[in-house]
Amino acid sequence: MSARPRRTTLSTIAASAGVSVATVSKVLNGRSDVAPATRSLVRSLLEQHDYVPSSARRTGDTTIEIQVDGMCAYAAGIVGGTVEAGADSGVSVAIAIKKGPAGGGTAWARDLVSAGRQAVITIAEHPTPAQLAILSRARLPVVVIDPLDLSDTSVSSVGPTNFTGGLIATRHLLALGHSRIAYLGGLATALSSQARLHGYRAAMEDAGVPVLPDYVRTPGFCYAHGVEGAGVLLDLRPAPTAIFAASDECAVGAIHAAKARGLRVPEDLSIVGFDDSEIASMTSPKLTTMHQPLREMGIVALRTALRLAAGERIESAHVELATELVIRESSLTA
Repeated sequence: MSARPRRTTLSTIAASAGVSVATVSKVLNGRSDVAPATRSLVRSLLEQHDYVPSSARRTGDTTIEIQVDGMCAYAAGIVGGTVEAGADSGVSVAIAIKKGPAGGGTAWARDLVSAGRQAVITIAEHPTPAQLAILSRARLPVVVIDPLDLSDTSVSSVGPTNFTGGLIATRHLLALGHSRIAYLGGLATALSSQARLHGYRAAMEDAGVPVLPDYVRTPGFCYAHGVEGAGVLLDLRPAPTAIFAASDECAVGAIHAAKARGLRVPEDLSIVGFDDSEIASMTSPKLTTMHQPLREMGIVALRTALRLAAGERIESAHVELATELVIRESSLTA
């Protein structure tokens, strides 16, 4: 039987750098009383040895970090639920704006552990296998909200019923008498977008209404994607009379693209979004949309992260929360 590889210790790093363990500890903790050249050498050795401190050695208050790309209305709803659940549980929630893909390898995991995090929650972005290995070695659990991929069942995740939401949204437009219904938004590679698109296609197929190839556009979830994608759709002949957008931001972009062409919403074009974020009731007309339980998703993610940090077993790797249609002013009978 081969021996288990020895874990790199602070003593190993200190010996390689020719400094004391205390000096290495100061570098790890971000102390300023270390010479720049020594700090650079120690950091280089930490990277070389792939060193990540064990989260089990940390003491003090429990802190969970939630990472977001930016504080849009969608993210704000989730973060609000996470912070609320943290306050109820006596847990601190740190909010971090990501500057690129989730994390940065060993340094990312080490920084999380050194900062005293007990778990990390990330929105949509799935850590790479290498990052997951680092987090596992550091005993730092991760929970993904509305993941782009569900194939890795070792990662806990929380999301909405995307397929059902797409199905209900499209059935609403069909019930209003629309048949030229387009699907707009979401990345083609994003699991949530794929599921919403499949729901849209299923509703159209059940109603015996063909889906024209040009009526499906998946540029992304943002406002600019809605403006651009809806512009292409509305310039088609025949143009759609209704659009199901994969996000509220995308739907608002579609509203503005329609108005720029002299079209009235909902008289000339009905639009349904997905999220029910704050902007859904702030736009004109107010947006008919699929309510995605953003606050509840944040709460479930926080509670899941705490259970994982405590070493508890999670019954289901992925938890789905129900979506429901909220009818406002942007959809009308054809």
